[in-house]
Amino acid sequence: MKRTLIKGCSILTMREGELPFVGDLLIEGERIAEIGPAIERKQPVDEVITGVGMVAMPGLINAHNHASMSLLRAFSDDLKLMDWLDKKMLPAEGRMTPEDVYWGTMLGAAEMIASGTTSFADMYVHMNQVAQAVQDSGMRASLTRGVVFLEDDGGKRMTEALHLIDTWSGAANGRITTMLGPHAPYTCPPQPMSEIIDLARSRQIPIHIHLAETVEEVEKIRNRYNQTPTQYLYELGMFTDNHVLLAHAVHLSTEDVRLLRGMRGGVSHNPVSNLKLGCGIAPVRDMLEQGITVGLGTDGAGSATTLDMFAEIKAATWLQKLQHGDPTLLPAEQVLRMATIESAKLLQIDHEVGTLEAGKKADLILINLNKPHMQPVHDLHALIAYSATGADVDTTIVNGEILMKNRQFTHISWEELRREATMRAARLVEGL
Repeated sequence: MKRTLIKGCSILTMREGELPFVGDLLIEGERIAEIGPAIERKQPVDEVITGVGMVAMPGLINAHNHASMSLLRAFSDDLKLMDWLDKKMLPAEGRMTPEDVYWGTMLGAAEMIASGTTSFADMYVHMNQVAQAVQDSGMRASLTRGVVFLEDDGGKRMTEALHLIDTWSGAANGRITTMLGPHAPYTCPPQPMSEIIDLARSRQIPIHIHLAETVEEVEKIRNRYNQTPTQYLYELGMFTDNHVLLAHAVHLSTEDVRLLRGMRGGVSHNPVSNLKLGCGIAPVRDMLEQGITVGLGTDGAGSATTLDMFAEIKAATWLQKLQHGDPTLLPAEQVLRMATIESAKLLQIDHEVGTLEAGKKADLILINLNKPHMQPVHDLHALIAYSATGADVDTTIVNGEILMKNRQFTHISWEELRREATMRAARLVEGL
C-alpha cells in the first residue's frame, strides 16, 4: 500500500464551520489515513510532497457535464440558443463516432484534472467509451446514457442505458457510478417517463435529468400539459423515493421551488453555460431557503467553453449577489462547499469524497499560493473563491493516485491527446 505524506500545507477541509489550519495530510492507498497540525512518521512513506505555500482542499466536483463536447469548444459561440443547437451542435454531434467520444472525454478529463476537478457527472451517448476514458484518465465519475423518446428507436437507447448501469457500476476500482438519464421533460412523454421513474425506484438507481433550462422548454410543456416542467415531473412521481439530480433548474416559479422541497438529490447550478446562452439566472437563493441541495456544474464545453469549476464558483456567487442586491449572499465558504461536498451529495458520493477527513477517499488538490494574485492571504476561503483559477492548481490526486504533479500529467499523454483531439475536431466541424 503506497503511503504519501503532504507536509506543511494550509488545509481547507470544507467541513462546515471548520477553520483553515496549517498541517500535514497522510494518504495510505486510496484513503486519507490522517490529517492534522503535524503528523509523526510512525512508518516509512513512499513519497513526501512539500506543501509549503500550497492549499490542500477537496477536489472540485462537477455535477453536470457532457465531457466529450470538449471537441466542440469555441466552435459555435455568440449564437442564439436554437441556432447554436440546430445549425451547429446537432450536425456536429451527429458526426461523432464512438472513438471521437472517447478522445473528447479524454480532452475534457485532462482539462478537469488540470483545473482541480476530481469527479464529474456526465450524460451523453456512446457511454462505454466515456466510461473507458474515465478508467484510463484516473478520474471519478457518475455516468448516464441520455435517453430521449421523440421517436421510436425500438428500445435501443434504454437498452444502452441499462447496459451502462449493469456493466460499469463500481468499475475502475469503484471510481465509476451510474444513473438513469431521461434527457428532459420536453423529450420524454408521460408513459416512457413514468416507466423510467418506476424502474429507478424499484432498482434504487439515481436519475439525472435536465430541467427548465430555457423559456422555450417551459412554454412547450405548458402548451402540451398545462403544467410547468417541474409540475410535470412532480405529478409523474419523480420526486417520490427517487434520488434525482436536476441540471439547470433556471426557470422555476415560487411554487416549483416549493414542490422540490424535501426531495432526495437536488440541483446542479451551471451559471457560466446559462449566462453564455442567455438562458437566465437560477433561483439559487430560494432553493437554498427551502433546504434544497445545490451543487455546481459546468455543462459541456460546447456551451460553457470552459470546464474550469473556479469560473462557476465566481459566477454562482456574483450572480446571486447581483440579482438580489445583497453582497452577503453565497459567501465564499458556502460557494466552495457547493463545488465540493454539496456536489458530492448530488452524485451520492459524499460518504467517500467532498471533504478532507480521515477515512475518506484521497480525492484532493493542491493550489499554489506563490503568485501575485494569490497574495496576501487574509481569508483563505475568500481568496480561493474569488481569486483562484484552475491554472493555480499544482497537484491533483484521485483515489490516492497522483494524476497531475507540478502541472504535469502522470496518466495522460498530452501530445497524443492533443493530436487526436485536433484531428477529430476538424473533421466534426468541416463545412458547418
